[in-house]
Amino acid sequence: MSSLVIEVKQLIIDSLDLEDITVDDIETDGLLFGDGLGLDSIDALELGLSIHKKFDVKLDANSEETKKHFQSVASLVALIESQR
Repeated sequence: MSSLVIEVKQLIIDSLDLEDITVDDIETDGLLFGDGLGLDSIDALELGLSIHKKFDVKLDANSEETKKHFQSVASLVALIESQR
């Protein structure tokens, strides 16, 4: 597991106060919303702000493209890497 994947997973845990979840519990390719990790739209906003602050990634909240990036940890990592 790459260090960026671990960083993103830890950011999800920290920014959303997921106390009972560890980095190993989050599947890199698993869905973050709905049947996956079970996040909701409020979680998406909080996570988006955290990603913007930590990685200086520009996000458009109303963009379909942005929604695709929030499907999994792997897609978030790809977004971050594309803007580095």
